[in-house]
Amino acid sequence: MALTQLESPQQPETIRVPEVEKGVGCNFDSYLLVPDTTLDARIAAAKAALAERLVILGHHYQRDEVVKFADFRGDSLKLSQQAAAQTRAEFILFCGVHFMAESADILRQPQQQVILPDLNAGCSMADMADIGQVEDCWEQLEAVGGLRVLPVTYMNSTAAIKAFTGQHGGSVCTSSNAAQVIRWAFEQGERVLFLPDEHLGRNTAYRMDILLDQMVVWNPDQALGGLTEDELRRARIILWKGYCSVHQRFLPEHVEKVRREHLGIRVIAHPECRWEVCELADDIGSTEGILKKISASAPGSAWAVGTEIHLVNRLAKENPDKLVISLDPNVCVCTTMFRIAPQHLCWALENLVAGRVVNRIEVGDETRRWARVALERMLSLA
Repeated sequence: MALTQLESPQQPETIRVPEVEKGVGCNFDSYLLVPDTTLDARIAAAKAALAERLVILGHHYQRDEVVKFADFRGDSLKLSQQAAAQTRAEFILFCGVHFMAESADILRQPQQQVILPDLNAGCSMADMADIGQVEDCWEQLEAVGGLRVLPVTYMNSTAAIKAFTGQHGGSVCTSSNAAQVIRWAFEQGERVLFLPDEHLGRNTAYRMDILLDQMVVWNPDQALGGLTEDELRRARIILWKGYCSVHQRFLPEHVEKVRREHLGIRVIAHPECRWEVCELADDIGSTEGILKKISASAPGSAWAVGTEIHLVNRLAKENPDKLVISLDPNVCVCTTMFRIAPQHLCWALENLVAGRVVNRIEVGDETRRWARVALERMLSLA
């Protein structure tokens, strides 16, 4: 299924607003001292005033007081596709992190503009694969010669990395279709450079019967990734040294502890968790996979979930007939997702109402073109 450009229906004439930098217009500092609980009415009023000109996206890991205003809730790819389908919407306000807003801008309609409420909402995993480092890695791999490597990048990567992947014959993947994309990549070449999350790459490849000693980790801070040419030639998967700061912190002892304390509980882990954790888990699932698995489970069932705490808490509220707890409630807050507060949402919306676009995320045309190629390769496998 290819990403196709949707045709926009005839729309009534609207006032186009100029782009301005953060801090111009409604000053953000004036919002900092306003309590979260007092902003609901203002946010709702601004959203109502913008009506169908606006679509708000909320990632699963957002805090409740923000995500409750979202028109759509989901993961980054699903949300970006849903926003692009809202052809009457001029503004896509993405309550997520920077790479997600970039993905929405890659897939948006020509008349749409993407806004990130807080420009400091980044992703440590995406930042671990710098485009300069990846280009340097590629040059070193080509210098070895005869490796026939194809890049595969996780959706949780920058637009520049997605574009690099598209330019070099590779594809984007999600946590739920990574195995399918890796199989496709092996049909094109002999090896896969998987970035930026080594854990997703390792967990996926291992369940495809690729041995651990056929996987190597490329450290971008060392010459030839800290590897020898012989190690590269023996490898089938070259894993970029990167990880999610939330999922990385779940440990095997957390699995053992929760099973001691809750007899019969099932452990479900996101594939961004360490290999050792996923090996001990009863189930492994993407964000959507975890949602579906727990929602479809029998009343009275008990689950320990290895993923971000806001999603776990929301699952517990939405499944009151089940026990849903975090695999370790002390370690799993996504601090960058948590940066977006009601104050940021209200500030961005009230600027839009006043005719000002703040914090626009805009991917360059060439980057957008090649990143879209990489996304289309993934979707063609569906």
